Amino acid sequence: MAKVEIYTTDYCPYCKKAKALLDKKGIEYEEIDISHDEPTMRAKLAQMTGGRSSVPQIFINGESIGGSDDLMELNSSGKLDEMLSK
Repeated sequence: MAKVEIYTTDYCPYCKKAKALLDKKGIEYEEIDISHDEPTMRAKLAQMTGGRSSVPQIFINGESIGGSDDLMELNSSGKLDEMLSK
C-alpha cells in the first residue's frame, strides 16, 4: 500500500475536499495539520514542493502530487489508482 501524506489546515475547504476523496476511496493517509505553526510549515512546504506553499499539499510515496485539484485530476484520469498500487 502506498504511503499518503496530506498537509492541511483545519479551515481549508480544499483540504476537506481532498480528504473526502481519499476517504471515499478507502485510502489511509497521514494528515499533517500545519495550523499550529503555519508560517514555518508553509516555508517548509515550499521547499518540499519546489515552491508551493498552499494547502493541501499531497504526497504519495514521498512524491509531491500537488493540491486538491491535482488529486481530482489524477483520480479522473485513473492515474491515482495506479500511483496508489505501487
